[in-house]
Amino acid sequence: MQVEGPYNFDLVLERLSIDPLNRVDSDKRSVKVPLLLDGTPVVAQVKAIGTTEEPEFLIEGTEGPYKEKAAERLTEIFQWHFPLETIHQYFQNTDLKPIFDEHYGTPVVLDFDPYGCLLKCIIHQQLNLAFAHTLTERFVKTYGFQEEGAWFYPLPETVAALTVENLRELQFSGRKAEYVIGIAKEAASGNLDFKELKSLTDEEIYDKLIKLRGVGPWTVQNFLMFGLGRPNLFPVADIGIQNALKKLYQLEEKPTREDMEKFSKSWDPYLSYASLYLWRSIE
Repeated sequence: MQVEGPYNFDLVLERLSIDPLNRVDSDKRSVKVPLLLDGTPVVAQVKAIGTTEEPEFLIEGTEGPYKEKAAERLTEIFQWHFPLETIHQYFQNTDLKPIFDEHYGTPVVLDFDPYGCLLKCIIHQQLNLAFAHTLTERFVKTYGFQEEGAWFYPLPETVAALTVENLRELQFSGRKAEYVIGIAKEAASGNLDFKELKSLTDEEIYDKLIKLRGVGPWTVQNFLMFGLGRPNLFPVADIGIQNALKKLYQLEEKPTREDMEKFSKSWDPYLSYASLYLWRSIE
């Protein structure tokens, strides 16, 4: 599969490898992607055979009835349909130009599954990144399943049947365990339909998700960005973005909400990319 450049897949793999659940092979420039297509687990291996300027990918493991659906979903996950050169040029006349030049061709990459993304956002709340990944890994390896070396998040029905005690044994807090089980119950009952969410506006999704226990503005924004690939999100409460802006503008203190809104005015309608590149600038 050929994609319009620039697209730096090596940076994508570097970011994916932070999560211990992801099966990344940096030497072979490949990653195994667990896909749940119409309830059937399919593992796609995505391997880069091109360059940042002329990206090309070899996709293996999806032959058969799900080939087309798998290609469609992979395009969505890796945002291959989103022309990064347009984004790059857009930011050339902004304060973020140096960061966009330094991290040329960095795409927003989605979590492999929207439902898993929402659960991960909940698990990661108010934890340092290392323990957040450890806790998520325990959860998935205890209650999820593995196919061809790739890990799938536990199905909503599986999590809905768990008790708070089950998750406390993995070192979840009682409250976090309640949140995760509650969201799984909503998904299992059909009240929370991730296919339906895709067709809604950001505002409609916000209104729907914010009613769920444990879901706050930060969680919704992260889900919109990394669960659904929405291009115009700027989580002002995110400490990483605050620190990146402090560094960029050489501020003595973290910026206020008003400062952040003022800085980001000219980055609309690509605020998600501004967020991503600001995160990259301090990693």
